[in-house]
Amino acid sequence: MKGVHQIRAVLLDVDGTLYHQQYLRSLMAVELSAAPFALGSIREALGVWRILKCFREGREALRTMKDPRVPLVSFQYSLVAEQVYVTSREVEMVVREWMYRRPLKYLRICRRRGMREFFQLAAERGLYTGVFSDYPVREKLRGLGIHVPLTVELCGTDPEINAFKPNPKGFLYACRLWNLDPEQVLYVGDRHDVDACGAKAAGMPCVIFSRRTSCGYDQNAKTEYRSITNFRGLCDVIHSAI
Repeated sequence: MKGVHQIRAVLLDVDGTLYHQQYLRSLMAVELSAAPFALGSIREALGVWRILKCFREGREALRTMKDPRVPLVSFQYSLVAEQVYVTSREVEMVVREWMYRRPLKYLRICRRRGMREFFQLAAERGLYTGVFSDYPVREKLRGLGIHVPLTVELCGTDPEINAFKPNPKGFLYACRLWNLDPEQVLYVGDRHDVDACGAKAAGMPCVIFSRRTSCGYDQNAKTEYRSITNFRGLCDVIHSAI
């Protein structure tokens, strides 16, 4: 990873990085399967399932927008509303309930081990730490039990960014807030095609949480990256980078 010896800050993704996303999805799948009983209506549950499916698909499609001319914070809902013939407000309410609020109670049991030791090491080394995700981060950080002072907490729908990864705008905005060059910031994510590609576009070194530890090349991300399996591996990277 070019420039790794210059690291002065670590910027982390949230979903799939600070916690095991597959575990959380499994737990939420059980809860969603019980939605007809919770909502008292099969028809209403079908509506919820359809909205969530279209929202996830729409989010992935919006990644291709290089310079959105509309506020994504509202457009992400109106885009789905047109597809499923409901109001944007109804879409937002479903997403906030089933994607933002209900999963919070599961985050602590899904979080990755060694996270506390990483933040302690970063503080000892005098590194800035922050998060950048395509989704709102504040409530998730609380749900994960992260109480360390993060100097950057960014979401792709923030008006200063208004772009989803792999667009480099959010990565570069974090650098401006820290007054650091991109090669001085290590980005940590879990998706090669989104996190590694976005970091490369911003000029940042990057590590990816993966089941295998390696240095490799991802054809989709078109970038070199280093894979780590857990936060202990990230601590090893920090040890070798300072």
